[in-house]
Amino acid sequence: MPRIAVVPGSFDPVTLGHLDVIARAARIFDEVHVVVTHNPDKHAFLPVVEREALIERSIDEARIEGQIRIANWSMGLLVDYCQQVGAEVLVKGIRSSTDLSYETPMSIVNRNLAGVETIFMLPNPENAHVSSSLVRQVSELGGDISPYVPRAVATFLQQR
Repeated sequence: MPRIAVVPGSFDPVTLGHLDVIARAARIFDEVHVVVTHNPDKHAFLPVVEREALIERSIDEARIEGQIRIANWSMGLLVDYCQQVGAEVLVKGIRSSTDLSYETPMSIVNRNLAGVETIFMLPNPENAHVSSSLVRQVSELGGDISPYVPRAVATFLQQR
């Protein structure tokens, strides 16, 4: 049986930190689903379809190899998606103790609800401070986001 993992996130927009997690997951698992999720606590910067396209372009640009599928999920629990595709693992990037505190209860509930385990990946140090919200703020104020995002994202946001 193939080992399938889901890398979920808002990816609003995708950052170099996200790509790092996706690339490392692709080396560990037979198939990786990068799933754009809806967070009701956040106001979306980019439409889902644009986020999916930017993830795909960024993965191609970075030449990340492996069986990687891009999808979105906003109807129901993320573990429902996992069960639909046969994934038993969620892979999440953790930048800080704040992320860990936020993600830990969800990982326990996901395991209790559906037997889906969560693997936390620490970032490369150069990406540890980067978040999509930071990128959005810098971009909206006219700053250079190129050190934090794939070239496809920087180009897209500059043209926007």
